Parts: sequence; C-alpha cells; structure tokens
Amino acid sequence: MRPILTLTPNPALDLSAGTAQVRPNTKLRCGPAVVEPGGGGVNVSRAVHQLDGASRCLVALGGATGAILEEGLILRGLDVIRVSAPGDTRQSLAVTCEETGNQFRFSLAGAAWSEADCASFLGAVKAAVEPGALVVLSGSLPPGMGPEWLKPLADVVAATDATFIVDTSGEPLKRLAAEGGADVLRMDHAEARFLSGTQLADVAEVRAFAAALAKVTPQVIVAMGAAGSVMACSDGSAWHAAGADVPVLSKVGAGDSFVGGFTLALASGKPREEALQAGMAAASAAVMTAGTELCRFEDYNRLLPECVLTRL
Repeated sequence: MRPILTLTPNPALDLSAGTAQVRPNTKLRCGPAVVEPGGGGVNVSRAVHQLDGASRCLVALGGATGAILEEGLILRGLDVIRVSAPGDTRQSLAVTCEETGNQFRFSLAGAAWSEADCASFLGAVKAAVEPGALVVLSGSLPPGMGPEWLKPLADVVAATDATFIVDTSGEPLKRLAAEGGADVLRMDHAEARFLSGTQLADVAEVRAFAAALAKVTPQVIVAMGAAGSVMACSDGSAWHAAGADVPVLSKVGAGDSFVGGFTLALASGKPREEALQAGMAAASAAVMTAGTELCRFEDYNRLLPECVLTRL
C-alpha cells in the first residue's frame, strides 16, 4: 500500500443545517447544526478513512476555530500534521431549504498569508512527503498564496518520486492546465467549461478537451456530475465511469469523496481506470448523505459495480 498524504492550506470548519423556507430580508430559523472539519484535503482524508483506508492529513490551522477543527479530525481517527496558519481558520455554512430542496452554500475568507507563511507550509510538506507517496492537494489556496507556489510545491513532490494529484479551481487550475506540474489533474464540469470557453455538452466533447490537457498532464479527469467522469491520459487512452442512479440528499463533498476513492484505489495498486470507477462509486455514495457526511463504506461497495467503466 502506497502512503497517502493530503494537503489542506485553506481548511474550513463546516456548518450545515436546514430551514423551512429561504426568503430575503427576514430572520431564517434553522434546525440543529452539524459541525464537521472541512476543506478539500481534509475531506479527502476523511473519505479515505471512511472507505477503510489510511492517510496523513497535513493541514494549516489557526486560532480557536482551527483548534476545534483539529480536535474534530483527531476524534474521527485521522493522522493530523498541524501547520500553523495566520489568524483564525475560516468557516463555511451550507443551509438546505426544506421547501424546495435547494442548498445555499457560503464560504468565508480566511486571513491573508505572508511569504513566510507560504514558505513554512512548503517546508512542512517537504518534511512530510514519503518516497513513492500519493500527495493530494485539494481545495482552494488561502489569500496570499498565489498560483506561483504550485511549481515549488510540485517540485518538492517530484523530488521524492511521489505522485501529485491536484483538485483545485480558478487561477491555480488555469496555471496547472497550461503549464503542467500535476501528475493527475481533476476538475468539475463548470471548471472545465471555464477553461475551455465552451459548454462541453457531452462525453465526446469532454474527452477531446481532457485529451488536449493530457499533452502537459499525464492524467486529466473531468467530472460531469450524475453523467459520470471522463479520464484522458498522455498515452492516448481515455475512459468513462458512469455515476450510479441514487437519491441525492447533498452534493457537498462529492468531489472530495471522488478524489478519496480514486487515490485509495491507486494506493492499493489498482490500475488507473479502476481507480476512476472507484472514485465515481465514492462520489455517488457521498451524494446520498446529508450535509458534509461524505461517503459511507457500505454504499460505496454496493454502488461500485453500478459505476460502469467504458473505454472511449
């Protein structure tokens, strides 16, 4: 089993609740809140753990909220590597309107990082990466850590012969798509449309787009929601894994669950196409759970054969 290390420079303490109706300019009374540790890499480690795997979770934390988040990770059995971050760790809020089933998600900004903060995080990664590991960077970068930090981070991972799996958005995604640096680059449909400037209306269009990016990145994965995920590789191969037909309670954490299932499958020695299928099973399992509960192992096992794998 290859070791897994997740990186979360911009975590959040996730709060989720429901309310009867959402109306402007009025006090909205919510039900009891569920409080869980969150942020891309944090959720990937949680998903790996819930799928009966193991990982180390390197996470930047600050202030009282950071302490609560760290305690939540430890209570869930995660192996935490704490890096000090400036200010107080941010929070996010997801509220479900019970009248319509729509979910409203609010993500607060954290404190800005200095050059010294960024360098400290990079040093912590260098100390934590094991030879041959799978290193996952998932989620956003904090204010002050620009996309120029992706190359030194990728260099640290490459120096240990580790595999760098990245799931991000915005300018960092744009930089990686154009210049490379990741071994596996995952994005959702909206992010792929942002990069391509087109609608990417079907699997064939998504495959062509992913194949173009695979000229600089060995493996590119584009998620298409319930329509599944497409993976194109630098050797010219491409695959599609369907999503399972399941009731949707919450889409929060589905992408991170995909990355968790995909990474754990690679760590277990499965070929990349079977890892794609495992990722879709984990994502399908995640949307069946409320709030940020992520994927359940029993759902994942049941749904795996339903996420049909096809060579394109």
